Amino acid sequence: MKTIFVVGLSYRTAPVAVREQLAVAAARLRCYGCRLQVGAGLSEVVLLSTCNRVEVYGVTDQEPGAATEVFRWLNAAGADLAPYLFFHRGEAAVRHLFGVTGGLDSMMLGETEITGQVKQAYHNAHAAGLTGAVLNRLFQTALQTAKEIRTDTQIGRGAISVGSAAVEMAEKIFGADLANQTIMIIGAGKMGEGCVRHLAKKGNRTVLVANRSLARAETLAAEFGGRALGMPDCLSAMVEADIVVSSTGSSELILQRADLEGVMRARRNRRLVLIDIAVPRDIDPGVQAVPGVFLYNIDDLEALVGENVRQREQELARCQVLVAARTTELMARFAPRPETPVRRRQPRAAAGNGWMATPGLACAA
Repeated sequence: MKTIFVVGLSYRTAPVAVREQLAVAAARLRCYGCRLQVGAGLSEVVLLSTCNRVEVYGVTDQEPGAATEVFRWLNAAGADLAPYLFFHRGEAAVRHLFGVTGGLDSMMLGETEITGQVKQAYHNAHAAGLTGAVLNRLFQTALQTAKEIRTDTQIGRGAISVGSAAVEMAEKIFGADLANQTIMIIGAGKMGEGCVRHLAKKGNRTVLVANRSLARAETLAAEFGGRALGMPDCLSAMVEADIVVSSTGSSELILQRADLEGVMRARRNRRLVLIDIAVPRDIDPGVQAVPGVFLYNIDDLEALVGENVRQREQELARCQVLVAARTTELMARFAPRPETPVRRRQPRAAAGNGWMATPGLACAA
């Protein structure tokens, strides 16, 4: 009888120092999948490798080997992985995949990127001839279940990172017109870059980057097809901007209320969203009194993230019910069907002598 199983490690069971040793680049997934299939004696296999997990989904006609034995074919360093590995088989393996694909096992609950990663892993294995009837149905159902989770629950709604929270704040003000707004980033650090990256995903075409190091500003501006500025040009260029993300390492305020009053006069009070994610803060809280200015700081964004996370956690139970139902349905499809007994035809009486013909023998009459 064929057995479905999953063996792997994730951010829940292993630190990044261990995960990175096992990580497989996308271009190498097929090669490692073939190595697993032959080495571990699997009839079907899909290898999933992301920054947060490395998992092997397999089908075997034999009793699945120890988890460490399957992973031996990925463990070039020969490290002892036993303390970090998990192993599920049958229904538990199916439920695990459905939860992973739907974002229910992600570090950021309900995130959608993992669905695409599972889809790509499956397509790689399928194209390499590593999947068959069992894993084809399993992964196709997993992707369908993930779609249901997105459609029928609120698990993926609301920003759960500072960058996405900045987008949500801006959307409340600009609505559908957000993509047409000009973004300015002051300070080309990681946090500010992350906010701009999320805003740029909305289609914003104009990005201004102001930084003390003009070379760093030019590098980041080139990535977004934007324009680099020195800090002295920041205020004059702000007249063009609609959303300003400030994230410098300054120990003092870099934007005072008087600065913004001058900017807003030049803008004729056209609304301006300021997102201050610096600690200590970059922007004088008093600018909120300037007409047309909307100011959000890191606490505002983290409060929004916290509320959205709580809402997602409340939806988790609904998602788990859906996963359980789809798991039960799929396991019923995989269950072996009882053999239909062959109905033996009643032999006819032989003509003329009244005896019953013996099946398989010719009639003697």
